[in-house]
Amino acid sequence: QVQLAESGGGSVQAGGSLTLSCVVSGGYFSRYAMGWFRQAPGKEREFVALISRSGGETDYGDSVKGRFTISRDNAKKTVSLQMTNLKPEDTAVYSCAARHTILTAPSSRASDDYSYWGRGTQVTVSS
Repeated sequence: QVQLAESGGGSVQAGGSLTLSCVVSGGYFSRYAMGWFRQAPGKEREFVALISRSGGETDYGDSVKGRFTISRDNAKKTVSLQMTNLKPEDTAVYSCAARHTILTAPSSRASDDYSYWGRGTQVTVSS
């Protein structure tokens, strides 16, 4: 059984930084493309970032590009999201997700393409 557990959320002031981590247990981590998504109250889930199985490809949502960095450590079965210059509009529950995929598969921003999800961690940014 594949389980994902996020950590690192919290409350920060605008302009601050946080790093989220997601540890994956069960399954074969190196076979999963990983993604981060967020959902603010009253809003739909939003794509934040993704990283390919090898880590060689990354993609970011327009609202976080240049501020957030996704990375992975296959040996530690961990994916991280470094968030800098945080803004109040970044306030949301952040969830990591895993997508079992073959090496040549195109990346996907669609949450429906991800099979496994963590429970999420709250990030609150105050102005």
